[in-house]
Amino acid sequence: MTKARLLRLSVVLVSIFMILLIIVYWDNVGTAHFYLHTSFSRPRSPGAIAAGEDWEALPDVDEFLAKLLSSSLKQNSSIPRKTEQLLIQGSNKPVVSNLEENVRGYDWSTHKDRTSLDQEKLQVERQRTLREFCANSSFTFPTKERSFDDIPNYELNHLIVDDRHGVIYCYVPKVACTNWKRVMIVLSESLLDQGVPYRNPLDIPREHVHNTSTHLTFNKFWRRYGKFSRHLMKIKLKKYTKFLFVRDPFVRLISAFRSKFELENEDFYRRFAIPMLKLYSNHTNLPTSVSEAFGAGLRVSFSDFIQYLLDPRTEKMAPFNEHWRQVYRLCHPCQIDYDFIGKLETLDEDAAYLLQLLKVDRLLRFPPSYRNRTASSWEENWFAKIPLAWRQKLYKLYEADFVLFGYPKPENLLKD
Repeated sequence: MTKARLLRLSVVLVSIFMILLIIVYWDNVGTAHFYLHTSFSRPRSPGAIAAGEDWEALPDVDEFLAKLLSSSLKQNSSIPRKTEQLLIQGSNKPVVSNLEENVRGYDWSTHKDRTSLDQEKLQVERQRTLREFCANSSFTFPTKERSFDDIPNYELNHLIVDDRHGVIYCYVPKVACTNWKRVMIVLSESLLDQGVPYRNPLDIPREHVHNTSTHLTFNKFWRRYGKFSRHLMKIKLKKYTKFLFVRDPFVRLISAFRSKFELENEDFYRRFAIPMLKLYSNHTNLPTSVSEAFGAGLRVSFSDFIQYLLDPRTEKMAPFNEHWRQVYRLCHPCQIDYDFIGKLETLDEDAAYLLQLLKVDRLLRFPPSYRNRTASSWEENWFAKIPLAWRQKLYKLYEADFVLFGYPKPENLLKD
């Protein structure tokens, strides 16, 4: 009798545990929208999982979670019509209050004269280049050989997840990331304005866009899902559509310098400019505020910035700031199989094509690009006073980004 009671009690406890596990997992995962709304997640490619198909052979825990999720894959794949109508509404032009965006201005031209790009072929070529060099054993760079499991959680903080549409975006600072984050907020409905989700990306204040609490990123999975976090990441990486946008590495550095050191930025002045001015310009007794420093004509030069990047002491103190950290360190392109690789140089065309592929182009439009964007034609002028040896070392530092994403080697800057 006692054994029978114990057996029944054990069954009840196990059942309660499983129910609690399901409830905890279901919380904030967006199961009602787990089915992909995308049309290009490469269902025929090795490792892809399409709705209604059998899951691949996975480790036991992965298989359990996959089966747990499978019932949601056949649910309604479209956003309710009412929501769609709400999202598509909104002003056609932004109300810009941020100083930096006022200075830059927006380019609302239609770009009708631009050559139409064959986007499908372009994506095939970009992905082929990336995969070839990731598989090329003769081309090496730090962290290339590690697996996804080897990547620490804190290095996954740039992977933003939208469970409503099955999208993962790896953001790269200085590559239109502010506006792509806005798009992700609208799609995921992760931020409300007076109780209503934002509908127009440009209505979202810049300070909210870059608030880390606004976005669900991979590095937050551990706090939510504990030991199951890596298994969930892998399932989402197999099932969701993954994209990133990149930029010519040297031009991105110029853009980062202009944004963080030519404009008055208190945080970057204290964290980076003061040490640079002391180390490379021999300044002492520097003002404590950026406005005072600018008023006294004390500014970091581009040469100071390059010295800082090349100084071996820099990374010993702390990893590169995200605004000049290499893309391969931010997004792990050899460990994550991206479905779409966009480039800032073709931003308007790439963004429009991506939103179509995600089947959200009726819900929103990508915010317009800035006027006077830092151009590749500026490279020679910016690097004219940088010694040749420094330029060559800088190229080696960012070589992986040039090669993996198909940017030509800047030979004119690397030779006398």
